[in-house]
Amino acid sequence: MTTATATPVRVMLIDSNVLFSRRLTDALRREGLEVVHASQSAYALTMLEWNTPAAILCATNLREMGALEIAPLLRADPKTEKIPLIAISSGDSTTLMEAFRAGCDECVDRRRPPEEIAAHVRNLLRSRQEGFQPTQMLAGSETSLSGNIEHHDLPGVLQMLAQARQTGALHINAAGVDGIVFFDAGEITHAECDSLFGDEAVIRILRVCHGAPSGVYKFAYGSAALHRTVLRSATDLLLDAMREFDEAERDKTGQETV
Repeated sequence: MTTATATPVRVMLIDSNVLFSRRLTDALRREGLEVVHASQSAYALTMLEWNTPAAILCATNLREMGALEIAPLLRADPKTEKIPLIAISSGDSTTLMEAFRAGCDECVDRRRPPEEIAAHVRNLLRSRQEGFQPTQMLAGSETSLSGNIEHHDLPGVLQMLAQARQTGALHINAAGVDGIVFFDAGEITHAECDSLFGDEAVIRILRVCHGAPSGVYKFAYGSAALHRTVLRSATDLLLDAMREFDEAERDKTGQETV
């Protein structure tokens, strides 16, 4: 009797840093993924015709075309528009905003351990194939989606819930903020934070919690809001929150130099 062997899921890594690429490739392979590496994005794009990957990880700091330049090209082609594109950046909030604006699905910090990045990629692919499974991110003893903000950044959690079209309430406690964000089939419908609600509440939660050294979140599946107060998309709200965070940081730096 012969046993069918599952075909490995293939991902493409585009990065010119040899040491980083080797370490991340090893970590991805330990997650059961097949890795195709290219140091030049132009060559990688030609490979898509005959070696289509399940996801693409691409650095933002390549000499020619990086993730921010590749994203519009992928989204404009019906053959590649659905391929998840994960930008690999230096972790600053400006690049995070630019990545989502360009059309990237995710943006990961290259300073994180390769094992964390590889696990994140594996979870993203599973959520796309099977629908989001909360136990994939948690210890076996936990039965609901929860975690520490220092381990999973809040914008990433919001994007994940939106892409997986989840319905429920995300409770956040971090940096002195108590907030709640409701999802309905992946759309943010209602949010509350202190005396704020709606779009303003989402932006405040994201801005205050971004880069917080500690904090927790928990997602309660199936919880529904009684009314809708959020009218904009999660990506638009994320961009506004990051913009306000950058402006606040610039103002703070300016005051310190006076």
